[in-house]
Amino acid sequence: MWASWIPVLCLGVCLLLPPEPVGSEGAVPIPITCSTRGLDIRKEKADVLCPGGCPLEEFSVFGHIVYASVSSICGAAVHRGVIGHSGGPVRIYSLPGRENYSSVVANGIQSQMLSRWSASFTVTKGKSGTQEATGQAVSTAHPATGKRLKKTPEKKTGNKDCKADIAFLIDGSFNIGQRRFNLQKNFVGKVALMLGIGTEGPHVGLVQASEHPKIEFYLKNFTSAKDVLFAIKEVAFRGGNSNTGKALKHTAQKFFTADTGARKGIPKVVVVFIDGWPSDDIEEAGIVAREFGVNVFIVSVAKPIPEELGMVQDVAFVDKAVCRNNGFFSYHMPNWFGTTKYVKPLVQKLCTHEQMMCSKTCYNSVNIAFLIDGSSSVGESNFRLMLEFVSNIAKTFEISDIGAKIAAVQFTYDQRTEFSFTDYSTKENVLAVIRNISYMSGGTATGDAISFTVRNVFGPVRDSPNKNFLVIVTDGQSYDDVRGPAAAAHDAAK
Repeated sequence: MWASWIPVLCLGVCLLLPPEPVGSEGAVPIPITCSTRGLDIRKEKADVLCPGGCPLEEFSVFGHIVYASVSSICGAAVHRGVIGHSGGPVRIYSLPGRENYSSVVANGIQSQMLSRWSASFTVTKGKSGTQEATGQAVSTAHPATGKRLKKTPEKKTGNKDCKADIAFLIDGSFNIGQRRFNLQKNFVGKVALMLGIGTEGPHVGLVQASEHPKIEFYLKNFTSAKDVLFAIKEVAFRGGNSNTGKALKHTAQKFFTADTGARKGIPKVVVVFIDGWPSDDIEEAGIVAREFGVNVFIVSVAKPIPEELGMVQDVAFVDKAVCRNNGFFSYHMPNWFGTTKYVKPLVQKLCTHEQMMCSKTCYNSVNIAFLIDGSSSVGESNFRLMLEFVSNIAKTFEISDIGAKIAAVQFTYDQRTEFSFTDYSTKENVLAVIRNISYMSGGTATGDAISFTVRNVFGPVRDSPNKNFLVIVTDGQSYDDVRGPAAAAHDAAK
């Protein structure tokens, strides 16, 4: 038993730490690895030995002075200045959980913020004992007296066939209530587990929608399913209105950044859980998400009952908010009970990468003008083949008023705008107009046609966020200079 408690740290945070118990002076510190976490040490106080040469990127640290128990012990010790990069002995004290862990840069380590965790620890300089710090330390996840401890297994790379950066946007409003909120967390945990989270697989984070959105943890915070499950379990119910639209917009704008762990070339996905109905506009938020390159996927649970329909701003909110209204991006469950059977089908959808690339990709964020040769050397039958070729290209794009836009110009010695970017906003209309273009016949002046198209077709959309492409379909040599107009077109696109 400890006779008293002695305050030993008071630098903005005061901690009461116990003095050494009698007989501990000669205790040998337990060797640990660079990634051993506070939660792996199941003692109120322990002396450990950190190895030297740990890569800084291997440390995962949450907090400052007081660290969440999911943090690396050695990382926290370096961050706190207890040891240097050569390792050494550290004394760790277990502490209660906290509501907030701050983010501070110290000794070359950027600790991370965490909104809440169930347990904490702090570190002080440890007793050296008789062992030296080496790079071959062992794990103390389940220490056993008198037995050599096993090495910590390497971090799993995860499911490489399911690369995606996923934000789970859960409902934390009074509309769902505490009991269903816990069932929702349980379901999200099962989905996260089956996804195969890992360094080279899917990464996930969590956002709670309520009166005001709150990012519970980011993509970079956890790269193993075990840690994600711990973090989900610790999320507290917030209450308030289910301002899902507000939360979706916030997630699209703030969640997927390089600093928070978003990866280049990996699909960005928000899985939105809605219990009943949203209390604000979700359609506009869906448009914002698409503009930010985020694929919106909605899981709806327990549709509004007839008495509640009057409170719903738009009964078709799911179709208007999802990434693409084709049935793939929405998923319905009747209630939160017996949801295990819904986990695998949802995971299979989230891992279908070719579907999860519909927001602001090459297929829906371009302006493409087709410059079609209508000269007499082409001939009527070949001209029809050219139109079919153009149609097949246009079919692959997501043509809409906020997506890809198509225009067409036919040229001989003269030029004729068949339709411009603003004339048609659906794929069906664009394809129908292409099929009905009439053959002009005449000479071939490709250079003049390029200049005409840049000026008259691309000019009116110069402020468009879409990227511009000019595709020339021709069968032979031009009678005029092409290099000058082509160079001018390149300069205009810069």
